[in-house]
Amino acid sequence: MLDTADLARRYAYPDDLDRPWVRMNFAASVDGSATAEDGLSGALGGDPDATVFAVLRSLCDVVLVAAGTARAEGYAPVEADEVHTEIRAGLGLDPVPPIAVVSRGLDLPEALVAPGQIVITSAASPPERRAELAEVMEVVVAGEEAVHLPTALTALHDRDLRRVLCEGGPSLHGALAADDLVDELCLTIAPLLTAGHGPRIAHSDHFAGRSLSLGHLLEVDDVLLTRWLRARG
Repeated sequence: MLDTADLARRYAYPDDLDRPWVRMNFAASVDGSATAEDGLSGALGGDPDATVFAVLRSLCDVVLVAAGTARAEGYAPVEADEVHTEIRAGLGLDPVPPIAVVSRGLDLPEALVAPGQIVITSAASPPERRAELAEVMEVVVAGEEAVHLPTALTALHDRDLRRVLCEGGPSLHGALAADDLVDELCLTIAPLLTAGHGPRIAHSDHFAGRSLSLGHLLEVDDVLLTRWLRARG
């Protein structure tokens, strides 16, 4: 049985952050697939993963996600009953975190085109669509052709959004790793052998090779809940 208060302590962000702290959260099968048979990640990890998922959202300032994942997983603005409001209140956070969607083409789920949400795009995105979205949500332009992730994180920092929870997908995770922007990875390992052609949790055109150290490992009903921290120095 997972205790919410204990999980909040185990997954707490560092105190007094003076820069964005990027936490990646993903689930994978034992053989490394980031998706289940239905092609989505939500079926992996079961109740233990869902419990941690809610705690991680309760601790963050902002949820960062790629538009493709947002479309595939049916993202919508975070609701109060999806997080632990007492955790957020104790940290002095707003009742729910905004979602920041990374998108070059600006093809967003309609549910996410809402006040309080953020879209991070590049200058090469369609200007008419940018203007349309800016009437409803906040639009951040970071980079010329592609989204420049360091600039995107600086923009979040300037908005006092430093506890960053990145929920995918694999290309965004890979790009963050390649740019050496990942501080930690919270990985749920589901007791499932998938085979098939599911993607890894992170992929890019560049080898990252970042060393990690194990922060903790919890086992619940054969599901492994791990937290890996970037090795510094």
